[in-house]
Order: sequence, then structure tokens, then C-alpha cells
Amino acid sequence: MFLAHAFQSGLERDFVVVQWDRRGAGKSFDARLQTPVFSVSQTLEDTWELTRRLRARFAQQRIYLVGHSWGSYLGLLAIRGHPEYYRAFIGTGQLAGTREQIRALRRELLSRAANRSRDPKLLARLASPNLDVSEDDLFRLGGELHRSRSYWPILRTGLVAPEYTLRDALNVKRGADLVAREMKYDVAPTPLGGEIPKVNVPVFFFVGRHDFNTSSQLASEYLERLETPLKGLVWFEHSAHFRSSRSPISFTGRWSKSSRR
Repeated sequence: MFLAHAFQSGLERDFVVVQWDRRGAGKSFDARLQTPVFSVSQTLEDTWELTRRLRARFAQQRIYLVGHSWGSYLGLLAIRGHPEYYRAFIGTGQLAGTREQIRALRRELLSRAANRSRDPKLLARLASPNLDVSEDDLFRLGGELHRSRSYWPILRTGLVAPEYTLRDALNVKRGADLVAREMKYDVAPTPLGGEIPKVNVPVFFFVGRHDFNTSSQLASEYLERLETPLKGLVWFEHSAHFRSSRSPISFTGRWSKSSRR
């Protein structure tokens, strides 16, 4: 929610847009909670409960569901479990592929950067067979926010979110770290551990060409394999895991006639 105010005004002209900070994250973070328990099954139940409330409040049989990053994993589980709730699913920063595939692509990014800059520290790290690229590395190399070398533009955007107090904004990382650390994966497949092969809801992936956090290359390959009534792929040509507000887009993929109505 802390970034949405900068990007969703166009959507709000045509849709009612509801932002949800899931349990433990964003405005739902509570530092007073003692050893909270988070699980995928509980988060799914939360998703479906919120969906039912929105369907009732706005008298809609089906609604659109959008998920970013880890939320794109949750979103696919949600439409698999209750396809009757959703008109379509839109995945952004879509999780796909195995942990080994993502590690290999991140290493490739680091290798290209090292060869361009001839940075001795980067080259030394590449000599290690156990190298793992961190999120800090991805920011420095433009794999999180294209043409930026730090997370400062994201932080700056979040600090002026109208729904957030300063304390809320400063707690964003604390909440994300807490949920990531405590999350229990009790629903299959787990992230980066397998694929959902088929869903009965239209699926569209909106991906950044330069995303090395959740690889857009792996996401596009997964969409080709995914069985769904309708699917499409939208590329943001100058974006990574997060989108630049000025990023142009291109459309590609297999689109049925019904998608052009």
C-alpha cells in the first residue's frame, strides 16, 4: 500500500482499487505481538475472507485479483482454490522457476556487471561456487529498480504515502522481515519449489524486462506452460522488480479473440 499511491491513479478512474496489507505486514504490523504465527493456509483464508467481503459490499460476483512478488504466489493459490471468486488474476513481479534457476540468473547478472566494471571485489566473489546474490546486490545492479542503484526512490515514495504515518513507513521493513522469518509453508507448492499447472481463471503477467529478483524470463516461460482459459503477457521495457512511473510497455503473448473485445 505504501507505494500504490504513486502508480494507481489511472486504475482508479475505471476501477474500485482496494489495497491490502496482509497480516503482519505494512499497516497490519504490530510490534507488540509476541512470537506471531504466520502460515500460507491462514493467509489464503484471509485472502478469501477479504474477497467475500468485497464481493458483497460492491455487489460483484467476481473481482480482479492483483498480486506482486510473494503476493503473486499467493494469488495463484487463491484462484486455484476459489476460481468462482475471481474474474482474472494479474501477477506482477511474478514468482516462477526453482531456487537454482533464479540463483543462476542472478549470478549471470553479477557476472555481466563485473565484466563491465572490472570490479575486483565482484570478480573475487564470482570465484566462489557458493555465491548467492543478495537483494542489496540486486539494487546496486539495477535488478530491483531499473536505472537506480539503491532503494532510496522506493523509500522516498513510501514516506509520503497518504495512508501511512511516519511510523507505518518505518515499520515496512520490520513487518516484511517478520513475516518472511516466521511464515510456515503448509500449502503446496511452496515458492520456487514447484508449479501450479492449471487454473480456471484468466491469467495475465505484467513483468519488468530487467527483473532479477523474481525473474521475468522464468515468469514468461511459466506462463507458456500454464493451462488457463485466457492468458497474456505484458512487458514493462524499462522496469525491473519495481516499475518506473515513466516506463513504456509492450504487449506480447497468445491472446484469444475474447481478450480484444
